[in-house]
Amino acid sequence: MPPDNPVLVEVVRGDFLESRHRGAVAVVDARGGTVFEAGSVDVPVYPRSSLKPLQALALIETGALAKFNLDGSHVCLACASHNGEVEHTRRVAEWLEKISLSAADLECGTHPPYSEEARCDLARAGAGITPLHNNCSGKHAGFLTVTRHLGIDHHGYIEPDHPLQQMITDTVEETCGYPIRNAAPGVDGCGIPVYGIPLRRLATGFAGFAPSARGSGARAKARSTIVESIVENPYLIAGGGQFCTRVIAASGRRAIIKTGAEGVATGVLLEEGLGIALKIDDGATRAAEVLAAAMLARFSRDPEFKSVLDNEVRVPTRNAAGRDVGSVRASSIATL
Repeated sequence: MPPDNPVLVEVVRGDFLESRHRGAVAVVDARGGTVFEAGSVDVPVYPRSSLKPLQALALIETGALAKFNLDGSHVCLACASHNGEVEHTRRVAEWLEKISLSAADLECGTHPPYSEEARCDLARAGAGITPLHNNCSGKHAGFLTVTRHLGIDHHGYIEPDHPLQQMITDTVEETCGYPIRNAAPGVDGCGIPVYGIPLRRLATGFAGFAPSARGSGARAKARSTIVESIVENPYLIAGGGQFCTRVIAASGRRAIIKTGAEGVATGVLLEEGLGIALKIDDGATRAAEVLAAAMLARFSRDPEFKSVLDNEVRVPTRNAAGRDVGSVRASSIATL
């Protein structure tokens, strides 16, 4: 990461500044104009799971969603990094049945549920962990649905040269206005290709979800469907206690936010028509969430939403005894 990225999040213990998180953030309007930037916003970063709402466009634009009589809950799961709670895994399993596939067809791999309660429930039941518990299982169910609808062989759908991934790469290029097709991709945590995209371009891609930027046509309708699906199903986007679920639920249909691994986040303030993209240099999730909240609070025009975000812009830290000993907070650069 560029050494000159500013400190955007601070960790305070008592009155002592204990740690600092450097990073970069871009906020753009519906025309792609810069509203706010800090740090090196033109240096490519891996968007990781923060890109999922753009990757989900194919589920709608190809007609796959309608073909299999799916609804907004499925769209939201396609955008989700979920906890692996029962509601998440049950819905994904039922979805796969609708397209005549099963968890065995998911190529995302397996990891324990993010939810501690879900992990304990599995242990008590003596049940095994399956690909359904992978936080990306909904996204992969969406990918499989597109292949089934288009009659494409779904085997190897995670590979960069698979027709599905080629289609998604085209969509990301178009929505972000940044060429990635000829770049060498990395491999995301769930196995799909991941390409470096500058924060300014990511923010532009997400500004396109705002009503003032959608325009008309099939893509506009698909973007509207994704927004409605997320704001109507905030629990499915992440799960109990998770940042994205809390903020989207509290926004009153004013915003969507999507975090990803290694300290990235994207989002959109819908009424204001602003797209947001950020990256914390050291990959800290705690800092990415605080910075994302700070950007939403800074540029939202709604006093009620801004007030709710106060608890997300400055997050108390507590010791083992439950005593409030400090906080993780946005720096003055992010809040002024």
